[in-house]
Amino acid sequence: MKTGEVSDAELAAQPAAYWTGLAYEALIAFTRARQAEFGFTQPQFWLLRNLSKNDLSPDGHGMTIPELREAMKSYLRPEDDLEAESKVLLERGWSTRDGDGRLWITEAGERTRTEWKEHAPAIRDLIHRGIDDADYVTALKVLRQLIHNTSTPAPDRTGR
Repeated sequence: MKTGEVSDAELAAQPAAYWTGLAYEALIAFTRARQAEFGFTQPQFWLLRNLSKNDLSPDGHGMTIPELREAMKSYLRPEDDLEAESKVLLERGWSTRDGDGRLWITEAGERTRTEWKEHAPAIRDLIHRGIDDADYVTALKVLRQLIHNTSTPAPDRTGR
């Protein structure tokens, strides 16, 4: 269904979960396809980001796959295979693995992470094409309120 085919009143009555689910899947697929065009996967980028002291790693210390999985649990997808993705990083010299199974980012991996990060603005621009920043901010505020409304306990039958 296209939004132009229904009235605003009809759209207002549609379930947010349906549309947010469609948006999530479309945005992830689009982002991953663009990253693939540049020669990397989203999980590979996340691994390097989580290993880099210049990015998400709080201390730059190596991490095991289970530790990385835990660090990424809020955004990993079920199909993401960190062990397989880490092997690619190892093969390309972007990381090393110590005797305790911890992955460490290499200088080459840090350069690669920086190069990959440079693609993010172009991908964002494609995603945001035709959307004013003010409209985007409004959409995020609405989503945040939906999350807030569904994260708090429902009032009892007396309205408290």
